[in-house]
Amino acid sequence: MDADTVKEKIQGLSGFSMIRLYGVDCSQVENVFAAITDSQKLFLGIYDIDQTESALDTIASAAATYGWDRIDTIAVGNELVNSGTKSVDEVVTAIATARSYLASTSYAGSIVTVDTFVAVMEHPELCENSDYAAVNCHPFFDGGVFAYGAGPFVAAQIGFVAASCSGKNVFVTETGWPHSGNSNGDATPSTDNQKIALDSLVSVVADDIMLFTAYDDLWKADGEYDVEKYWGIY
Repeated sequence: MDADTVKEKIQGLSGFSMIRLYGVDCSQVENVFAAITDSQKLFLGIYDIDQTESALDTIASAAATYGWDRIDTIAVGNELVNSGTKSVDEVVTAIATARSYLASTSYAGSIVTVDTFVAVMEHPELCENSDYAAVNCHPFFDGGVFAYGAGPFVAAQIGFVAASCSGKNVFVTETGWPHSGNSNGDATPSTDNQKIALDSLVSVVADDIMLFTAYDDLWKADGEYDVEKYWGIY
């Protein structure tokens, strides 16, 4: 996706205060930096923690042009423990690497790792080594949550995570509802149910969540319920 296309897409998200990226490849960091408004901030991600310093080089290069103060959070990995891709110790080491690197810059934002709320509760070291507990929480995958119950479900999990993380602040870095695919118990994907779920989430936990995702991810595999591509709000 070229810079002009990125700018067009980001302009459609002008009502959101923060934009999350998951990696640094394909010039995405500099292109999104250039496209956001002065009132928006970035939640940046290091996808491959084996390349943490290289990813931070890319982030630092863009920040030198656009300003470190435009970055709210840098996430070191996404759901790596939940997926079994990395161990807790490997993630904690990567966080330490990022802290050491960023200490020599003007960065004053947060450093976290993101994982599922279940993984973080099972491995509180993930939040202990993060500036806040950053978790992905999708009511759809519970199987016992109707769309209208999405907000209360996420609110409950925020409480459980906070208790597991000694009262540390919790921010849900992914939550939403698919608009297409197959049902998972009480959870049924549809355009109407997506709106119902998003309304519930915004009504109950608006200040504590980041909605997933702006646009469909058609490059993804279908997944167990054929929903992985279809979380796009627009």
